[in-house]
Amino acid sequence: MSDDTGVQENIEIELIAMAHGGSALGRHEKKTIFIPYTIPGEIVEAKITQDKGRIAFAEGVKLIGASEDRVYPRCPHFGPRKCGRCQWQHIDYAAQLLLKQDVLADQLSRIGKFDDDTIEAALRATIPAPEQWGYNYHITLTATPDGQLGFPRSIEDGLLIIDECHIIRPELLNLLDTLDLDFDGMQRLTLQMGTDGAHMIVVYIDDEDNTPQLHADLPTSVNVILPDNEPINLIGDSHVNYKIGAHTFKVTAGAEFRANIPQLETLANAVVEALALTGKEAVLDLYGGVGFFSAFIADQTSLVTVVESYPPAATNAEENLSAHDHIGVIEGTVEDVLDDLDDVYDIAIIDPPSGGLGLEALDAIADARIPRLVYVSGDPATLARDGERLGKQGYRLKSVQPIDLNPQTYYVDSIAVFVHN
Repeated sequence: MSDDTGVQENIEIELIAMAHGGSALGRHEKKTIFIPYTIPGEIVEAKITQDKGRIAFAEGVKLIGASEDRVYPRCPHFGPRKCGRCQWQHIDYAAQLLLKQDVLADQLSRIGKFDDDTIEAALRATIPAPEQWGYNYHITLTATPDGQLGFPRSIEDGLLIIDECHIIRPELLNLLDTLDLDFDGMQRLTLQMGTDGAHMIVVYIDDEDNTPQLHADLPTSVNVILPDNEPINLIGDSHVNYKIGAHTFKVTAGAEFRANIPQLETLANAVVEALALTGKEAVLDLYGGVGFFSAFIADQTSLVTVVESYPPAATNAEENLSAHDHIGVIEGTVEDVLDDLDDVYDIAIIDPPSGGLGLEALDAIADARIPRLVYVSGDPATLARDGERLGKQGYRLKSVQPIDLNPQTYYVDSIAVFVHN
C-alpha cells in the first residue's frame, strides 16, 4: 500500500460488511480495512490513516460505486472531522435496521461464541423507531475550557460546536440558543424536557465551589451535579416528568432515563412479551432506575423487587411505584443486594449500563439460579460477552429482539432472553 519512497498510496476497496462502531469494512492485501461513512457493497478509493498490522483504518477519498441505500445526509455537521454524534445519516433508514440486525448477529457469533443455528433461531427483525428525527428528549453536550458546548468530532480529537442538530427535539435546540453561561469548571451540560414540555438544564461541574450563574430567555429549571454525583437544585424543579403509555415517571436530575421517549412504550411492551408473565411470578428488576419496567409489569406479578444504586433514582422509583404494595425498592448495587435477598425469584429483568455486567454482578445473578433472565442491552458487544459468560453458568440464549432507539447512529439496543438449563 506504499510506493518505493514509503508514501502511502490510495487503495481501491469493496466494503463487504458493517462493523460494530459504525464503519464498513473490506479486505485488502490480507488486511481488514475499516472505513467510516461507507456502506457494505460500495467501492471506494481510500487513504490509510492508521495501520495496526492485520487491521487498518482509512478514510474515503472517492466514491467509485455507491450503494442504492445511500441517501443525502440531513445535517451539515455530519461527516468526517465533523460531529461524531451521528454516524449513519448517509444510509436509508430501512437499511439501517437491517445493518443493526447484522451487527448484532456478528457480535453474538464472534464475541459470544454462539453457533449459527442458535443465532438464527433466536434473532428477530429490528423494531423500527416511530420517529427517525427529533426523537431525543434529552441530550448531553461536552464543554470546552472556555465554556462553549459541542459534541466530540467524528475522527480527530476535540469538539465541534454545533448550531443545529436533527436528532434532538427542536425545543431543546432553541433552549441551547438562549443560554448565557458564565462560570468555570463545567464539564458537560444536559438539556432535558418532559413530555409536558417543561425544560431542565443539568450542569455537571468539577468543583462544588464553582457555583454557576445561568441566564436563559426561556423558563427552565436548573440543576447542578456535583463531582460525587449529588444533584443540587438551583432554579425551578429538581425533576422532569415523562408520560409513557398509562404511566408517568418522575425523573430527578442525574438519574438515567432513555432519551427516545416515543419508542419507550414499544420497548416496555417488548420486555413484557419477553417476560411471558402469568400473574404469579416474583420478579427482580436489576438496575431498575426510576422503576420504568416495574411499572409496566406491576399488574401481572405477585412480587417485584427493584434494585438501584443511584439514590435519587431509587427515591424516584419508590414514588413512581407507590401505588403497588407488592413492589419494593432496594437502594444498593446488584452484587451487594443479591447476596442478602431471602425471597426466591422466577424472573429477573437486567438493564445494565452500556458497559454490561461486571464479573461480580454476573456471578451473583448466576448464583441466584433465577430460571429466566430478560437482559435489556444498549451494546451488542457487551451483550455478547455477558451472554457467553452466562452460557458457562448454565444459561441458554432463547431469543434476541433488536429495537432501534437511536436512528441515524450505529447504536443497537436489544432484549435478550436467557433460560437456565
